[in-house]
Amino acid sequence: MDLEIKEDIFDVVYEPLAGANLTNLLRLVAQNKFRISFKYMPRFLYAVMLSSVISPFRTMEKIKFDKHIKKTEISQPPLFIVGHWRSGTTYMHNLLSLDKNFGYCTTFHSVIPGAFIVGEKALKPIVASSIPETRPMDDVPMGPDLPQEEEYALGAFTPYAYYNGWCFPQNMAFYNRYVGMNSVSEKSIEEWREAYLYLLKKLTFFWKGKRLALKNPSNTARIKLLLEMFPDAQFVHIYRNPYTLFFSMVKFMVKVLPRYCVQNPIRKEEMEEMIFDVYSKLYKKFFEEKNLIPEKNLVEVRYEDFIRQPLEELERIYEELQLGGFEKNKSAFKNYIASQSRIRTSKYELSEEIKNKIYKNWKFAFDELGYEK
Repeated sequence: MDLEIKEDIFDVVYEPLAGANLTNLLRLVAQNKFRISFKYMPRFLYAVMLSSVISPFRTMEKIKFDKHIKKTEISQPPLFIVGHWRSGTTYMHNLLSLDKNFGYCTTFHSVIPGAFIVGEKALKPIVASSIPETRPMDDVPMGPDLPQEEEYALGAFTPYAYYNGWCFPQNMAFYNRYVGMNSVSEKSIEEWREAYLYLLKKLTFFWKGKRLALKNPSNTARIKLLLEMFPDAQFVHIYRNPYTLFFSMVKFMVKVLPRYCVQNPIRKEEMEEMIFDVYSKLYKKFFEEKNLIPEKNLVEVRYEDFIRQPLEELERIYEELQLGGFEKNKSAFKNYIASQSRIRTSKYELSEEIKNKIYKNWKFAFDELGYEK
């Protein structure tokens, strides 16, 4: 497995911090003791500039819509897609978004969560020009109106979001704690809860009361918190062989981390340790809390089965969760699945040393998920 981190310090427009509220951006910088690497200063200044440009739109949106958003009731419990990054969660989310009964967080919503209602005409072209046509790690199509995980949006509202660690990699271990809210203060958890509820109310308001289908790998370790907020929420958990997942996650971080960071990236060896750490945090918490979900509200999907027969697995999800509408949307599902047939899984070889390390670190998950050494 020979993947190396490749930096492009002139790549500034892909920076997630660019859509953050200015106050939150300042909090993040202060949280990191104002340590911005000199060579990434253009990227950071771009984020400050764009955040400043967006500020009047945020103010306008707050004045015009905030009282309506806060009064919005989430009458239909969300459907949460959970599972580690690189486990097929995006594919699942894209399919479910074709069902017009669902609303979802789009890339535009996630990048500019504070102004996506009033700023659509003026700001969406900026977002569209700042994202590639396909994801750099796997060639999956990207676009401002396609589904996206709301963890990016949370990072714009609050410092307590996983992806802030990708922007500030020298402090990545600190932000990894917010995946499962491990060893963090109750005050931090409450701020996260308020920010998340506000975001979901805003999305519900935007989609005129539709039920939300949400994909956020970080939520895999937040089951108890989510059930406290939405006791009747339903979950689709998709999981993957830990060996192939590890390689895919390394490839993902090697490609994406250099495009997000405003500090010097960590070494590849440190990055691999972070992958081991986050996976353990994510799944130990999930296995502890999974039984809190009523049996009728959880469907688990094996990635390998989903990739081999996506339509059949999707039909099973609809049946077990009693979602309704599968037949009505079957044609759209089939067309999307056909459009993805050109995308191939990367081929790779893992040394015995790294395979043994994966098994040693994640043996608990091999046992629980039913994968063999």
